[in-house]
Amino acid sequence: MIELEYKVKKLIFYVTVVITVLLFGCKAEKPGKSDSKAEELLLYCGAGIRPPVDELVEIFEREYGVKIAPDYAGSEVLLSKIKIARRGDLYMPGDKHYVEQAARENMVLSQRSVCYWIPTILVQKGNPKKIYGLEDLLRPGIKLGLGDPDACAIGRTSQQVFTMNNIVWEDVKKQLVFQSLTVNELGLQIQAKSLDAVIVWDAMAKYYSEHGTEVPIPVEKNVISTVDVGVLKFTKHAETAEKFVDFLVSEQGRGIFEKYDYRTTPLE
Repeated sequence: MIELEYKVKKLIFYVTVVITVLLFGCKAEKPGKSDSKAEELLLYCGAGIRPPVDELVEIFEREYGVKIAPDYAGSEVLLSKIKIARRGDLYMPGDKHYVEQAARENMVLSQRSVCYWIPTILVQKGNPKKIYGLEDLLRPGIKLGLGDPDACAIGRTSQQVFTMNNIVWEDVKKQLVFQSLTVNELGLQIQAKSLDAVIVWDAMAKYYSEHGTEVPIPVEKNVISTVDVGVLKFTKHAETAEKFVDFLVSEQGRGIFEKYDYRTTPLE
């Protein structure tokens, strides 16, 4: 019943995305038409990267006088938007896999790595259900939440982590009581005390540390995610878009990511 309800909600969501993009596209300028307005960049950004990106956008706008309009959503959802709209300037999903997929479809001019994420288990504060590893998530009675592999990067990566550890996905699905379209929703479920455990990025776990306890997954059992930003082929402001990318990977940009507990160097 829960799975059916989720599928219906997801179908409604995707239909809404398509309708919104198509309606917006009808109002968009025709290719090649000159733009007399001030430069404005459209940034498709994974919802889990929002905390540092909000601050980075604010600083960039103030220092360079360029407006940036972020569109926050799940990585796969954003990729679908880009494919339909065929417009925008920058794409920064939760894993470089999605940028590479866009590049294979000839939609990316350039891409660079920005930060790194480590999947981790987040449980209720104090770990009352005594969850110490992936296998404990399969115990009867554990209410588990994961990202939807077809919508967001954390969902796809979580599925890879289970596969890597020879845990059958069908067994995992028996424990699922909630699937999300973004990683942020999983943290909120812990905050609301609706779930016993979720798998989120390490930075997101720290963001919800007041409400939950992090149970790290050993490096040898984990799948590290690299976050890339791509400049889209459809941009009319390629030079400015590249300037924003330079800002993200600059010392100042890295400092802001680190301020929010996002790693800016690969895990040794």
